[in-house]
Amino acid sequence: MFASIEQTIAQLRDQQYLCDRKLATVAFLALQMRKPILIEGPAGVGKTELAKVVAKALGRSLIRLQCYGGLDEAHALYEWEYGKQLLYTQILRDKISRLFEGVSDLHQAVEQLHLHEDVFFSEHFIIHRPILQAISSPDPVVLLIDELDRAEEQFEAFLLEVLSDFQVTVPELGTVKATTIPYVIITSNNTRDLSDALKRRCLHLFIGYPDEQRELEIVRMKVPALQETLAAQVVAVIRRLRSLDLRKAPSISETLDWAQALVLLNADTLTPALLEETLHLLIKYERDTQQVNDQLPWISEALQVPGPEATAAPAAIPLRPPLRPAESRSSPLEQRRPELAAGYFTSYPGRTDGRTG
Repeated sequence: MFASIEQTIAQLRDQQYLCDRKLATVAFLALQMRKPILIEGPAGVGKTELAKVVAKALGRSLIRLQCYGGLDEAHALYEWEYGKQLLYTQILRDKISRLFEGVSDLHQAVEQLHLHEDVFFSEHFIIHRPILQAISSPDPVVLLIDELDRAEEQFEAFLLEVLSDFQVTVPELGTVKATTIPYVIITSNNTRDLSDALKRRCLHLFIGYPDEQRELEIVRMKVPALQETLAAQVVAVIRRLRSLDLRKAPSISETLDWAQALVLLNADTLTPALLEETLHLLIKYERDTQQVNDQLPWISEALQVPGPEATAAPAAIPLRPPLRPAESRSSPLEQRRPELAAGYFTSYPGRTDGRTG
């Protein structure tokens, strides 16, 4: 139970999740106000991880719905177990035959069947998908709707009833209301804009890349076997990589993977050679690889990390890659164009100065 903002920070830290007061305030208010949280930000900054640690901190089960293109209500809410229905029909065919004894026409048969159709459209044959699981759970849970921006707008509209009233409508069963209000966390990587209607129903939170000091604390907590000097070098290199115009900048998850890899390689310090050998753990696209290779001498400057007393505070001067020297946009042929043109025009009889006479 999040009793206060300070306790929220402490409980999340106990689950090895470092957060600032802004994040803890939203997490605390979401529980007290029973409102969903919409978390936006780059991939790999800890949005999904927050849902996991909140579930552990509150002692609740985590129910996760991973969104993707083409996701519909059937995969998010419920499905009928048609194979089981067919099996039961075959097993009970003798009973069904007796049901229609004495029925003289088709209309009577349909009416007789209508009286018992609820038997095969009941809780016995329904498969609960994540949203219906969270709504119908007798115990409070944490519902994670991950990467909602990957799903279509139609599915987003379907969620509005769930997020506003915490209920869903199943045509065969009616309206199912939540017995306990779930703690809902929705994440988005900003691949598309979400609707205003959805945002209005949620508490909004943006998680970006942490500053140098907080990322250093995260590395120390998550990879305690990493030496202090090496941890400072890792964070310094990551900050310089993020200052480049990369298609996919390294996130916190890549920082931790790289730190763990350096521990497995028994590295004591990060050398330019080791940096070049392990950069593929951080760079995901060939275009980015080329750009990083061009700036490798500047990135390697980050390996000259000052003493521990100097690394305690983030750098005051923002990092910028060096400007590449301006290249002449004209080819040698274009540079000689005036000379060639003058020779061409003065080659005709009657022209001595390049004019038509």
